[in-house]
Amino acid sequence: MNQTKPSTKPAPLGRGLSALFGDADASYQARPIAPVQEKPRGASHGVQTMPLAWLQPGAFQPRRHFDEDAIKGLADSIKERGILEPLLVRPLEGMKDAYEIVAGERRWRAAQLASLHEAPVVVRAISDREALEFGIIENVQRQDLSPLEEAEGYQRLITEFAYTQEGLSKTVGKSRPHIANMLRILTLPNSVKQMIGQGDLTLGHARALVAAKDPIALAHEIVRKNLNVRQTESLVQEAGGKPASAKKKAHGASGAAQEDHDVLALEKELERVIGLKVKVTTHGKEGSLTLFYKDLDQLDDIIKKLRG
Repeated sequence: MNQTKPSTKPAPLGRGLSALFGDADASYQARPIAPVQEKPRGASHGVQTMPLAWLQPGAFQPRRHFDEDAIKGLADSIKERGILEPLLVRPLEGMKDAYEIVAGERRWRAAQLASLHEAPVVVRAISDREALEFGIIENVQRQDLSPLEEAEGYQRLITEFAYTQEGLSKTVGKSRPHIANMLRILTLPNSVKQMIGQGDLTLGHARALVAAKDPIALAHEIVRKNLNVRQTESLVQEAGGKPASAKKKAHGASGAAQEDHDVLALEKELERVIGLKVKVTTHGKEGSLTLFYKDLDQLDDIIKKLRG
């Protein structure tokens, strides 16, 4: 049984946010903010100025932590040079003079800190799905997301908008193994994920800990001893696990190991979506998908889903 893809295929967005601004002048440079002559509600083209009070953080912003020192540094830059890149916003349905930030929340926060009252924006009618895509893409391209925030953003696209890992790879411009590796860290215990979110553990540490029998104990040991990734992989092996990045000596074994990890990630993804235990078996480019049910009610439910 082949995994189905969303009926509406999103256009690849990995080439950058500049493409989202349509006919906005790509050479846009900051200029003194002029009073808004007309309310821009419903506008969808070009760069315009808008009161900061009309803007609010996006519900689909993947980033949860904003570095205060970095915001202060950006605010100082804005004081001297203005806002060099307009914010991408979308109107909030049913609300007057209210817009949600799709891309540019850091600039909005820094502009407030710099005591500005208005900012350059581009208004677009954007769906929830696109808003999440744009938020992830902007932050990934700027390397602004923590590993956990990036992984959670990918998982939201899969869970809420029926993305496959392959489709997600094409949309955000990342390889499928990268997507699979990021999703694996979400299987770690919450206390370990918290350490990742705080920056105590790197992505390399997290990937090694995915295969650990007791990731919580090892995570604390890694932080306490300030171990690097290679030392972490050795620690996991000594504790009876196999780090995700371990390389095999036999020719071609590393590729097989990577494929095994991809299959496991796919099984977990399907189990979350379907609600049943799933087994994926591969034979080169071919393979099989097995669903396990505990009773006839579960079987009836999956048959109904397959029939649409």
